[in-house]
Amino acid sequence: MKQNEALKILKSGHNVYLTGAAGSGKTYLLNKFIRHLAEQKVNVAVTASTGIAATHMNGITIHAWSGIGILRTAAVSQIQAIAKKKRLEKKYINTEVLVIDEISMLDADRLDLLDQLARFIRKNQEPFGGMQVVLCGDFFQLPPVKRPDEPLPRFAFKSSVWDAMQLKVCYLDEQHRQEDDILTRILNAIRNGSTNDALTNYLNKVVAANLSSDSGKGVRLYPRNLNVDAENERELSKLPGEPHVYQTQSEGIPEFAKALSKNCLAPEQLLLKKGAAVMFVKNNFESGYVNGTLGRVSGFNEEHYPVVTLLNGRKIVAEPATWSVEENGKTLATNKQIPLRLAWAITVHKSQGMTLEAAQIDLRQCFEVGMGYVAFSRVRSLSGLKLLGFNQLALRVNEEILSFDKELKKQSDLALQEMLSKKQETAKATPQDFSIEATRESYPSAYKRWTAGEEQQLMTGFKAGKSINDLSKLLGRKIGGIRSRLVHLGFIAA
Repeated sequence: MKQNEALKILKSGHNVYLTGAAGSGKTYLLNKFIRHLAEQKVNVAVTASTGIAATHMNGITIHAWSGIGILRTAAVSQIQAIAKKKRLEKKYINTEVLVIDEISMLDADRLDLLDQLARFIRKNQEPFGGMQVVLCGDFFQLPPVKRPDEPLPRFAFKSSVWDAMQLKVCYLDEQHRQEDDILTRILNAIRNGSTNDALTNYLNKVVAANLSSDSGKGVRLYPRNLNVDAENERELSKLPGEPHVYQTQSEGIPEFAKALSKNCLAPEQLLLKKGAAVMFVKNNFESGYVNGTLGRVSGFNEEHYPVVTLLNGRKIVAEPATWSVEENGKTLATNKQIPLRLAWAITVHKSQGMTLEAAQIDLRQCFEVGMGYVAFSRVRSLSGLKLLGFNQLALRVNEEILSFDKELKKQSDLALQEMLSKKQETAKATPQDFSIEATRESYPSAYKRWTAGEEQQLMTGFKAGKSINDLSKLLGRKIGGIRSRLVHLGFIAA
């Protein structure tokens, strides 16, 4: 499916699972859809299973947004306690579209818990209380953290609510990152579970050639934080002089600002010296860099901002950038920091979502399936990749995902056929199926916030014996919207 086709399905109001191989443009398309919702004045909650992914979209983690925190499951009493928080209740009721990125790292239990909480607070027994839900991610990439007693992680698609949501699958099949046929074939072999002795022997030869050569550009990717921190600290200490220190400047609600600092790829305290290997950690197309652009600090200007010389020789002054947490069009917190981090080394986990010009990959301590796929897919071509070692786990993906992926492609083809033939116009309607633009032609006030005047009109009309259908026509809102508001006001049962 092409991006423009997927965007049409997203705009139709269906619950959607947006997926595709690494480099297919999932996050790009998701941001485009989020901008569309903002233009249409639709209240959207932008979240992700990881803080790093959330910062790419001015969102927060789904754990923080939802109020579940570290909970994986919850008793009814715990759900009731969470729902008593007035700010949280208002947030759930006002949200029309919920976006969750990096869904591969959210386990089934938590997705079910989110659904239970949304139904309880919104007093609506449709999946997620009737919100449109957009899930995004690739199950071939990093999986959820599993419990010690679990043989395998419980992926989100194993949740009870997954099938209940009647998701339209949008499987992007264009490639916007890889430019090398050999690298593409390696990635496809890993993704399809068709790695063999011939591929292993080829990669062993690549490793042998790389280890015998002193050449090698780009950041080094390791599976573990221990290796990354040690290498960055060691290399920075080798450089002469005192470091320039840059401290994050925060504004807004403290808890959100703190979460931003914790999850942002730019460290809360950044130490730089002339000669330091660095990476930009934010997109700024006008200034000429993106998340993952590599270079070295070649000096500091009069304002003490670092001057970075990129691999292609171009120089960029790294001025402070801003990260935000937004909710329904309001900014809750902002952090300002130089958009750099030390980049002699980073973890494979932190590299997810990046496009790197060059990378040196050490997968000898790979401890999770999918990690090798993520690492290999960061670069555009084999010429930009220096493989330093790997184990067999680095070439594997979860067997369960292999069969599930085939089903996802079939569902995506079906969703595309339905859209092209306009079958969705006659398909069985569900409460979450809406087209914002088309719906408002018949119901001008659909999906807009209720005013005090409208609520008074609704209550007066209902008490006077008007039917829900009559109230729908009177107030210019969908029947489902009228019913949901009456439930919220306590006039009818859920």
